[in-house]
Amino acid sequence: MNRFLCLGECMVELAPTGDGLYHMGYAGDTFNCAWYARQLLGDEWTVQYGTVVGQDAASDGMLDYMQTHGVDTSTVRRVSHRTVGLYSIQLKEGERSFSYWRGEAAARLLADDEDWLDSILAGRQVIQFSGITLAILPPEKRQVLARALTKARKGGALVAFDTNLRPKLWESAQAMREGLVLGASVSDVVLPSFDEEEACFGDKTQADTVARYRDVGAKIIAVKNGADACHVWADGDGETEVQPAKVETVVDSTAAGDSFAGGFLASLVQGATAAEATKNASQLAAQVIQRRGALAPDIFVKGHAK
Repeated sequence: MNRFLCLGECMVELAPTGDGLYHMGYAGDTFNCAWYARQLLGDEWTVQYGTVVGQDAASDGMLDYMQTHGVDTSTVRRVSHRTVGLYSIQLKEGERSFSYWRGEAAARLLADDEDWLDSILAGRQVIQFSGITLAILPPEKRQVLARALTKARKGGALVAFDTNLRPKLWESAQAMREGLVLGASVSDVVLPSFDEEEACFGDKTQADTVARYRDVGAKIIAVKNGADACHVWADGDGETEVQPAKVETVVDSTAAGDSFAGGFLASLVQGATAAEATKNASQLAAQVIQRRGALAPDIFVKGHAK
């Protein structure tokens, strides 16, 4: 059995339904990736989520939700003195913004127990994490996570990093830049967004973004660029551009990058080239952003997006 593990923080999500009402669900960038990967991978794959949660009712509900949706929670650690974070979504013309309540979030303890962390990473075929996974950790614990991922990578895991910038989570702009480079340096696959790289590093072109992450050891890089072409580089295959799927109306951009990551990695591990995986991921994300909410079950038929 192949094991696909996503590592990070899942939160209680409050999404607007209209007239001042909200729907409660569960989401988070790496959990969303796991959810989409689960829809796309066959029964020969177990999709797991690695995080830390509390021992309260909110944590119980989150784990029940994951299990109901086919995501294995045997890689979740529970602690008695914390709970899970919460966020609400605000939408304006299809673009989302967030308000967070995560001061007592147990996921911040993800790298506090290095032996446990090593144990859940060992023997995995794919491990995905994000800039948020790093940002919620204290600076010294980011190094612990990096060490653990390096061990897993040496053990044969394909490690994938979705840069996913949330500047407010980092203690400074410099810490954010250092964190992104650290994450890329322990990864085989890096999935950045050009607008974020432009703001964070001052990149002039997508080729600048590719060069930075290639230079620290990444083997596959797909630079997303909104409605414009993705710049894709793969070791041995060189560079290419992939035009994203056209979208007439963006309803909700929540999980655009998360679904892209899930679609990209699911395609890659099933034999697609980096360019093919980018095309497939773009088509999936295009469908997701035409619906409300992070997760879009109605777009799948027998393990494939419509």
